[in-house]
Amino acid sequence: MTSRRKLKRLLARRQLLIAPGVFDGLSARLVEEAGFEAIYLSGGAVARSMGVPDIGLVTMSEVIERAVQVVAAVKIPVIADADTGYGNALNLVRAVREFERAGVAAIHIEDQVTPKRCGHLEGKEVISLAEMEKKLEAALQSRSDPDFIIIGRTDSRAVHGLDDAIQRGKSFARLGVDAVFVEAPQSEAEMETIARSIPEVPLMVNMFKGGKTPLLPASRLEEMGFRIAIFPSESQRAAIYAMREALAMLKRDGSTEAMDDRLATFKERDRIVGLEEWEKLERKYLKSAIEKERRREAW
Repeated sequence: MTSRRKLKRLLARRQLLIAPGVFDGLSARLVEEAGFEAIYLSGGAVARSMGVPDIGLVTMSEVIERAVQVVAAVKIPVIADADTGYGNALNLVRAVREFERAGVAAIHIEDQVTPKRCGHLEGKEVISLAEMEKKLEAALQSRSDPDFIIIGRTDSRAVHGLDDAIQRGKSFARLGVDAVFVEAPQSEAEMETIARSIPEVPLMVNMFKGGKTPLLPASRLEEMGFRIAIFPSESQRAAIYAMREALAMLKRDGSTEAMDDRLATFKERDRIVGLEEWEKLERKYLKSAIEKERRREAW
């Protein structure tokens, strides 16, 4: 079964799918190792891993490169952040083709003005509903695999209010998107209203500390009717904290020996990235070839 069909089956369940955020192949492997059923390739996390803020500075090609790395590293479905499609409807057509070719199972596309900003920052602008409908129409008609999932996202809550955001979400559902993502509701009551107002398709919700949306338990999100919960920041926030702690100790003590029991071992690090599998291939294809050559020379 393809990862896209896996994701479709997961969304068809009457339960919440949790997709932790990743930003490279290593973080993706850790999410899979932890037992999660899907991965979220966060545009914001990718940007920060490059040393820049999430304000539309990262190009499509740079995100596609990460998407290829992440998809190659895991067997579970990858949901990718495609921002605005990196421009107008024509740019979006190309973005759909590139993400599809990269092997991701789903993308979400938002209605912000290009260049976009993190959905929980101030100063966002959105395009008209008419333009966004055309963009989504172009995206839906551009996919070559009908199992490739397209999620329509609106950032209108912060610009035109909740009612407008819900109307946009309902419009996206009528167009035929596979799921709807109303970004940055500002209270539990607003989240309930969104879930109640758009029952036609699976709904995505964004959970992270410090954003505009209240953090709720997975059980509560599922009870409301949400079907995908992305947690884009946890793995990167943890990595930042751990690296700072290790580097501070190294700077202060000249060694990290005092915290060695909290660091991954040499063997553990190589196990995570599949060294054993590569060593088997090495023995099968390289060392056997060398042995054959030696026998020929001996003859």
